[in-house]
Amino acid sequence: MLNIIYEIFSYPFMIKAIIAGLLISICSSILGVILVLKRYSMIGDGLSHVGFGALAIATALNKEPLTISIPIVVIVSFFLLKINENRKIKGDSAIALISTSSLAIGVMVISMTTGMNTDVSNYLFGSILGLTNKDVVLITILTIIVLLFFIFFYNKIFAITFDEIFSKATGINANLYNMIIAFLTSLVIVLGMKTMGSLLISSLMIFPTLTSMRVFKSFKQVMINSLIISIICFLIGIFISYIYNMPTGASIAVINICAFLIYYIIGLILKK
Repeated sequence: MLNIIYEIFSYPFMIKAIIAGLLISICSSILGVILVLKRYSMIGDGLSHVGFGALAIATALNKEPLTISIPIVVIVSFFLLKINENRKIKGDSAIALISTSSLAIGVMVISMTTGMNTDVSNYLFGSILGLTNKDVVLITILTIIVLLFFIFFYNKIFAITFDEIFSKATGINANLYNMIIAFLTSLVIVLGMKTMGSLLISSLMIFPTLTSMRVFKSFKQVMINSLIISIICFLIGIFISYIYNMPTGASIAVINICAFLIYYIIGLILKK
């Protein structure tokens, strides 16, 4: 086991993958608690599909992926946020429409420009080989911003998560905080797709929170435990991915599923 760990850390690309993955896991678990509790979890799933379409367009135009994908995903995140707040429009239907359309457009663009055999699997399921030093730096900066945001505005975030109407009545600009959360979520999804893939990046946001909620009930407990679960599942998943030559995103997602089942059983036992 020690030999495998030593071997993994002897490769620079694996070190970059582990650092980037751990930081993305931290951001995803923190933001995921808010998204799940506010019932915005499907927005994250929808944005991941939009990110795939944006990356495909960037590839077709031979442009820097982040310069195309980040603006598109951010704009769509604000749009979905407004739709979700509009009681006259079914937000889940709009998310389903946008996500499936983006996925279809992305596949069509890639097939028409570079061919279906090029990087579709890497886009969809992630590839640790695609990470660059620039990606690691951007993810590090993003993680610092997310942590500072939650540290300094924890009370206000807590308030708008559980009672947005009351928060507005007390003078909190809930719309602004929702937009910041949507913006940070967009960045996490775009930067995390190289590791997890567009189809599985949202699992990093959803699974740790749902898993923690099987056992823990308070906001702080759920957030701390989600963070721990996310980190542990990522490390186990990436080691399995390396040892058995399996897709990184899928390996991490499966480990998260196993963690959910374990916590689910523990939750049932504790209720007795």
